[in-house]
Amino acid sequence: MPKNIATGTSDFCKIRERNNFLVDKTLFIKDWFNKADEVTLITRPRRFGKTLNMSMLECFLSSEYKNRSDLFEGLKISEDPEIMKLQGTFPVISLSFSSVKNDKVFEMKNNIASIIKLLYMRNNEIVHNSSKISEDYKKEYDRIKNGFIKDKPEEFDENLVAKSVLYLSEVLSIEYGKKVIILLDEYDTPLQEAWIQGFWNEILSFMRLFFTATFKDNKFMDRAVMTGITRVSKESLFSGMNNLLICSLSTEHYQNYFGFTEPEVFDAMDEYGYKNKDEIKFWYDGFNVGSLTDIYNPMSVTFFLNSGIIDSYWANSSSNDLVSKLIREGTKDIKSDFEILLNGGSVTKKLDEQLVFNKLSTSQNAIWSLLVMSGYLKSNLIRDKLYEIQIVNHETMLLLRNLIEGWFDETVVGYYSDFIKSFLNCDTDSMNEYMNRIVFSSISTFDSAYNEDDFLAPEKFYHGLVLGMLVELRERYAVKSNRESGFGRYDIMLVPHDKKDRAFIIEFKVVNKNKKETLETALTNALTQIEEKKYEQELLDLGATDDNIIKYGFAFEGKKVLIGQG
Repeated sequence: MPKNIATGTSDFCKIRERNNFLVDKTLFIKDWFNKADEVTLITRPRRFGKTLNMSMLECFLSSEYKNRSDLFEGLKISEDPEIMKLQGTFPVISLSFSSVKNDKVFEMKNNIASIIKLLYMRNNEIVHNSSKISEDYKKEYDRIKNGFIKDKPEEFDENLVAKSVLYLSEVLSIEYGKKVIILLDEYDTPLQEAWIQGFWNEILSFMRLFFTATFKDNKFMDRAVMTGITRVSKESLFSGMNNLLICSLSTEHYQNYFGFTEPEVFDAMDEYGYKNKDEIKFWYDGFNVGSLTDIYNPMSVTFFLNSGIIDSYWANSSSNDLVSKLIREGTKDIKSDFEILLNGGSVTKKLDEQLVFNKLSTSQNAIWSLLVMSGYLKSNLIRDKLYEIQIVNHETMLLLRNLIEGWFDETVVGYYSDFIKSFLNCDTDSMNEYMNRIVFSSISTFDSAYNEDDFLAPEKFYHGLVLGMLVELRERYAVKSNRESGFGRYDIMLVPHDKKDRAFIIEFKVVNKNKKETLETALTNALTQIEEKKYEQELLDLGATDDNIIKYGFAFEGKKVLIGQG
């Protein structure tokens, strides 16, 4: 009889004690320990088995689990008597930053301090009952333990918190007579959240202090493992850490220990009596790790095995705010590329796995790199740092479509639907009414502001906005952007799948104040450009007729919009 499946838990001890379903990844412990790297950073997409493997490491190594070799009976690692001698023999410091998602920098620092304070409280009895730890050490331990949480930002002691794990390492190494192992799960969550909330630089300086003290200057540490989604630039966070081995999606180190391989998925499906392997492959396969292909999202597979229902489990498991922000605020080129991806195509991009968060606003390569690292896209190396990029699978396809359709808040969703209807019906009066309501309700003045240094910036912004709205029509139209036709490059073209339907061409113009333009003259210029450049030629070559091609001009001035038909 198949074992019960514990969905939503990443506690290795609980899973084993309850005899729940488990894909055996225990040889990760042996491979990692035998490599003897001082600090190992493993980056994988979210919900990819990182937390469970960290829990497994803790259960195997920590002295808190001394004499608990029963947790590993019947698993692959139990077949190696030499490695099993290590079970329960190390002092282990295990912490997670998964909950550090504050919207203010002081609250975030206090949150990190409270996580470390719990470690001090958990070890309080061990330290104070120890005959090996001197009274001076115990007093210092109490001073640190009682000095973490502060009510005011100016009272917060960054150095005390940053060096607290270092001091805890020292007292535990005195007590146990051997150096400690440090496990830090989701190390990059504070950094991602800080970038979203706008205080990246402030939290970065604090995190650099913490990482330097904990992992670089810690002579009481035997070795450490960190996990996260992104590989933050070594220069910005891990400066001077020459003891760091980085195992990203592109490296072969530990490539088969995070995520499910296809044989593991199909064996589990056989065990639970499921036959629809092609359907599961379509939904959840597609990740590439190191030299391996056909890596499956473990969370979604596990939830399917438990319920027998195919659904978007991974997509709905946590916030997609960072990815939504990147795409929503991206250039028209990024939105155009997503139109290709959402239609099942691929794009070629340069990727750099050393992510610098403060470049996300200016570097398209950084954005594509983060989307790949986060598991929304997959990449195949072409040469050097040039990759072919695609959407991973059907589950991530649905997620990205929903993100784009969800850009508009509830106050403008109705306007959005009405705009699409009036667009298809060539009702420019209604189009103007609804578009102006959308812009007024949901677009900041900053987004649409005239910029002397980049005159086309507002035009690019509105191009991206309208392109994102028109993705709704992808089942009826191929939505194309910034392609050559006639004697130039049109802004947006909608090519109907059914040749009986209307085709559409859109040209954007921002009012040029230097030329004393008005909305009306900018609109005229947009429509004139469509005619003079003969943008309709691509549609005519595809069999469309002149009377079935609709030409729209969009003129913008700040938060004012004027739409007309040629």
